[in-house]
Order: sequence, then structure tokens, then C-alpha cells
Amino acid sequence: MGEIEIRILEYLEYLSTCGYSTRTLKSKKYYLRIYLEWSEERGITKAEEMTESLAERYQGFVLKYRSIRKELLSVETQIHLIIAVKSFYLYLEKKEYIRKSPFLEIKLPRKGRRLPRNVLSVEEVERILSVPDLGTPLGIRNRAILELFYSTGMRLFELQKLETRDIDFLKKRIFVREGKGKKDRVIPVSKRALDWTRKYLEEVRLGYVKEVDNQSLFLSWKGNPLQTNWILNCVTQAKEQAGVEKKGSTHMFRHTTATLMLENGADIRHIQEMLGHKDLGTTQIYTHVAIRKLKEVYEKTHPSAGSLDNTSKNKNVDTQSSDTS
Repeated sequence: MGEIEIRILEYLEYLSTCGYSTRTLKSKKYYLRIYLEWSEERGITKAEEMTESLAERYQGFVLKYRSIRKELLSVETQIHLIIAVKSFYLYLEKKEYIRKSPFLEIKLPRKGRRLPRNVLSVEEVERILSVPDLGTPLGIRNRAILELFYSTGMRLFELQKLETRDIDFLKKRIFVREGKGKKDRVIPVSKRALDWTRKYLEEVRLGYVKEVDNQSLFLSWKGNPLQTNWILNCVTQAKEQAGVEKKGSTHMFRHTTATLMLENGADIRHIQEMLGHKDLGTTQIYTHVAIRKLKEVYEKTHPSAGSLDNTSKNKNVDTQSSDTS
């Protein structure tokens, strides 16, 4: 085991004591593993051997790195990879293992505002929601999961962490514990989603639960809390069976919820609060998607929005009217 690997393990242990979530630590470990493999392939085993020139080479490696599917990484993932190493070397500098971090001058890739392309129509949503077989316990559970995603726009890991006590049927709201940034929030939920959740609790979960103190909302038939990868597969399969070809899975419902609410007049700050966005700019991206509704209204109401033929006809009518007056 080289010195860099030893320091990485030490760094991860340090982050653990700082209260970072298991999910974040797992991501950091993955990103640093990629860096470790890159450095070992080049015979770099000591942190002090890393130079600014080598740091630039690693930056270039990240920008050209391809996933298992042979696809270039998203800009967001590239940023995470570089930030992980920059933070690691700042830690080494602070601990005086090295004199100065070679990654200080490395700039992060510029992240553009990408418009969500996988927004569903209401008709597509209803097709997906109708996929689960309601004659089976699994079908009822899966319908409740889909309804909650559509109703609340919550993130995958937020739904996975829900407990039975988080659902307030009387006040029609859900307590989301430790969302992104470890922040709690309370969000509204539709009556329909609550009705399906109640049906699942009364008719399915009671038969699944094996331990009285198990508070996880969604369980497998064995009584274990559903894992995020299973929920992801559940939503993806429902989408495919519904014949919806748009890319995406659970996050697709999040995009759809935000866009449909905007199109129907919701204040963007309310949507920001509901989605748990720290930055309003993150929420404002949906205003560009929601322009579709505005465009439809514009084309129906603005005099000059029609075709050239229609404009000519209107002009002729106006001329005839003025001639007879």
C-alpha cells in the first residue's frame, strides 16, 4: 500500500468524524479511487511527487474519462472528481504532509444550465401510474411509490428514507428528513397520493413488516427497507411498460412536478422550497421549460402569432371592412 492510498484512507476517516453522510463518503471514496488508480499507473505513490504539471494532466484525464458504457462523464461528475482530489490535497497541506497543494490552480469545468428534456405530459404520467397490478400487494406498494414521486417531486434517496411517522394524513404533508445538504423540510402532498399510501399501509405493509420497531415506510416482501436501486428499477420498468420513451427515472417525476406547477401558476419560490433547492437559480431552470405553456397561449391570443396566410387574410378582411364603411 503506497503513501497516497494510506493518506486517502486517513482522509476518509477524518471526513467520517466530521459528520459526513455515508452516501457522501461513498462518493468521495469512489472519486478518490479513480485518482489513486491513475497515479499508481504512472508510478506516483507519494503525495509529494504530485506536481502542478501532473495535476493538469489529471484534469485532462478527467475531461476525457469514459464510463463503463463508453460515454463521457457529465460536467457535474467531472466537477465532483476534481473537487474530491482538490479537497484531499488541501487536507494534506493543512496536515503539513505536503508544502503546497498542486491542485490549487486547477479550474473546475464550467457547468452550463441544462434544460430538463424529460418532462412528462399529464397523459404520460397517468399511463405510468396505471402500470402496477393493483390486484397484488407489490402493485399497491409500487403505485404508492409512483404517486408520491409525482405528487411531491422528492428525490430518490429522500423517498427511500421515509418513515411511517413522516406522513401526516390529517394535515396532508410529509416530513423530509435530511434531504440534500442534510436539511429537513416539510412539503405538501396530494390527497390521491395519501389515499394510495394509506391503502399500502393498511393492506400491504402490515403483512410485510417483521419487526415492530421497523419504521421504514416502504418495505420488501421480506420486511426489509427498500433500497434506492430497487426503487429506481421499479420506476424505470413502469415507464418502459407504459411505452414512454423519454430518458430518465425518478428524477423525471421531479422535473415534471416542478414544470407542471409553474405552468399552472405556482410561485417559483414555493417550488424552490418544495424541491429543497438551496439556490433559486437551480429552480429557475424550470421557467425555461414552462415556456411551452406561455407559447401556446401566445399563439392563440397574439394577432401576429399566426401564419403569413392568416395574416394576409386578416389584412384583406380589414381592407374590405374599411371599404364598406
